[in-house]
Amino acid sequence: MTKTQQAERKPGTPGRFSRWLQVKMGARASRKIRDGKGQMMGMDVLVLTTVGRRSGEPRATPLAWFADGESWLVVASGGGSQHPDWHANLTAHPDQVTVEFAGQAAVPVTAERLGQAERAAAWKRIAEAQPRIAKYQEKSEREYPVLRLTRR
Repeated sequence: MTKTQQAERKPGTPGRFSRWLQVKMGARASRKIRDGKGQMMGMDVLVLTTVGRRSGEPRATPLAWFADGESWLVVASGGGSQHPDWHANLTAHPDQVTVEFAGQAAVPVTAERLGQAERAAAWKRIAEAQPRIAKYQEKSEREYPVLRLTRR
């Protein structure tokens, strides 16, 4: 990141070191999930692969997931005061998204952001399953989007 880019960084967004650490730790977690480890820190995890909105390159992100019938719910909680990059990538290229579960092949999915009523019901289940996510939400100025991932 150049000094100009650092100066243009929006307040409340991750800095250079934080982004570097996120990339390194995300890659490590993704490898573990692909090698068959389906839980981390007491949460079920998957690898969400999106296409970079500017680069066009595949971007893999490990995320906690929550069962929702035949679908899966994920929470866009990272990113500081704005939604995480994977959320922007998913929004830009919704037809180029896959998920990988522990030791399994990638599954193409379609993502849908939940509306207020559905989000409220889903959030209650998510917060009960993982209270730490609810604590993060309480500290944030933005409402975390909840997305449903459905097999295509």
